[in-house]
Amino acid sequence: MKVLFYGVREVEIPLFHELNKKEGFGYELELIPDYLNSKETAEKAKGFECVVLRGNCFATKEVLDMYKEYGVKYLLTRTVGTNHIDVKYAKELGFKLAYVPFYSPNAIAELAVSLAMSLLRHLPYTAEKFKNRNFTVDAQMFSKEVRNCTVGVIGLGRIGFTAAKLFKGLGANVIGYDMFPKTGVEDIVTQVPMDELIKKSDIITLHAPFIKENGKIVTKEFLNNMKENSILINTARGELMDLEAVVEALESGHLAAAGIDTIEGEVNYFFKNFSDKQAEFRADYPLYNRLLDLYPRVLVTPHVGSYTDEAASNMIETSFENLKEYLDTGACKNDIKA
Repeated sequence: MKVLFYGVREVEIPLFHELNKKEGFGYELELIPDYLNSKETAEKAKGFECVVLRGNCFATKEVLDMYKEYGVKYLLTRTVGTNHIDVKYAKELGFKLAYVPFYSPNAIAELAVSLAMSLLRHLPYTAEKFKNRNFTVDAQMFSKEVRNCTVGVIGLGRIGFTAAKLFKGLGANVIGYDMFPKTGVEDIVTQVPMDELIKKSDIITLHAPFIKENGKIVTKEFLNNMKENSILINTARGELMDLEAVVEALESGHLAAAGIDTIEGEVNYFFKNFSDKQAEFRADYPLYNRLLDLYPRVLVTPHVGSYTDEAASNMIETSFENLKEYLDTGACKNDIKA
């Protein structure tokens, strides 16, 4: 079967071919770097029965109607999140849908820890100063050790619990909150109510899904209740944060630092190069520019949490397996529910 994959990065291409051959799937692969974000990119699905998306590929009603006309039958995503697909309408049109329920939790968790430790030890500030050949030590380089910090983990699924284990391994006191309390985690993380976690944590790291009905987690009230000079990390979903409230908390000095891998509306600028259009970019995205101007207290990465060898392999192989299940049995255990 001919399968179109959107948003394929060059370093991933060998993994696709290796897994397709090694596991004996034998698909005819078309791997394109384009994201599904326009009629033009939707048209690339002509001639394919199966299309596989990634995050920031938006299967809207308009796109789904086009796919139906083109004869697409299987619409998969190699992501955990599915909010980029109009699932209800896709089901009405009869598409077979599937997602990747999990992949290497270490990929996201390690990025969260890396961002937190870099900011805790003021590494971006120090490296920037030294880049300018100023090798003096100043008060801003003075830092707490993580073993003297309380780390609050919001969301104790696979990724959140892995992050908790990594922080625990570094000696931190780890507390956590999940909408559905976990069992068997007491040796790693102490579960507490959300308000207690917010008030006690020196570092808060988000690992929860975004549920539209529940709204944002990080609001102005949330930030006001955080400890002075604490650090916020978000490698989960941009929609979890009120970005303006976060920027204001950073600008006021209440929040010491932030490490952010995903931002609401990121499709407008992530994976694009604006280096030669900076004046226009500032005019078009003033809030995002305020955030970026807070470097080195703020580290922003372009949604690269899953950009590791293991995570990419997991997502590709599971997508291959999802399609095979549909072809062999007409059903798939990773079907997306409406």
